[in-house]
Amino acid sequence: MGTLALSADERVRDVRFSEDSLIVDLKDGRTISVPLEWYPRLAVATPQQRENWKVCAAGYGIHWPDLDEDLSTEGLLRGAPAPRPRTERLTKRSSRRRRKTRRG
Repeated sequence: MGTLALSADERVRDVRFSEDSLIVDLKDGRTISVPLEWYPRLAVATPQQRENWKVCAAGYGIHWPDLDEDLSTEGLLRGAPAPRPRTERLTKRSSRRRRKTRRG
């Protein structure tokens, strides 16, 4: 095991926002910055709702009780945006099928 693996601590130290980013500081000194648009609930939230967060999952997660939103440091490090709502996925599939039908 490398020394990096021994010193990595992916637990949340702090959470903040810029105009268009979610920024999470980890206990090992790293900072994760991701586009706010990846998380629609956070993107449309008020500043007060965004500031009301709690560390969860033994330090490896963030919970916004006002928004019913939960993110993990693992997902943030992996660069995983929030899944699109099912209705949005179905709408996109339907429009693709219609385009294929028109071409055919």
